[in-house]
Amino acid sequence: MNAANALTSLRLVLSPVFFVFAFLPLWADGRFALLSTVVLWILFVIIELSDILDGAVARGLGIVSDLGKLLDPFADVVSRLTYFLVFVVLGIMPAWMFLLIMYREVGIIFVRMMMMRDGVALAARKGGKTKAVMYAVSAGLGLVLLMNIRLGSFAAFATVLPWVVLASFGVSVFLSWASFLDYLIILYRHYKGRA
Repeated sequence: MNAANALTSLRLVLSPVFFVFAFLPLWADGRFALLSTVVLWILFVIIELSDILDGAVARGLGIVSDLGKLLDPFADVVSRLTYFLVFVVLGIMPAWMFLLIMYREVGIIFVRMMMMRDGVALAARKGGKTKAVMYAVSAGLGLVLLMNIRLGSFAAFATVLPWVVLASFGVSVFLSWASFLDYLIILYRHYKGRA
């Protein structure tokens, strides 16, 4: 495994750790709220930095691979769905928004499988990258809200913060489906070109 793919794999390893620390205060009767929050932010930063760095490392070292083109978006999906599932269970994100995002991500996996069957490794497109940035932004805002709920860190914004976070989730849903349409067009053109 090359350095870029190792960075990508780090997201797969850290995602369940994020999940565990998100629920640690609930499992420990309210204890470890501060520790949990600090660790969640550290994990979040590492996960998101690995997403930025893996592609840069692959291009910089000339080790771009078909495995990396598939592993990178897969690791993105695992990490971001983990964030969003945590937020759903904790009452921060509406379940229907999570479902729309999850359906989109499963649909993309299907599209990639169809393309891979024909020997085409479908890399992330511009719309998918924009969506990924919004996922990260909304996940960060979700963590800010969780921090406020558990520690009262942003009490002055307590009334407006949930609405800001909800709006960011809404933008994430919209961008996810807009980019999904783009991938479906690519799939359609691929099969039309083969006809």
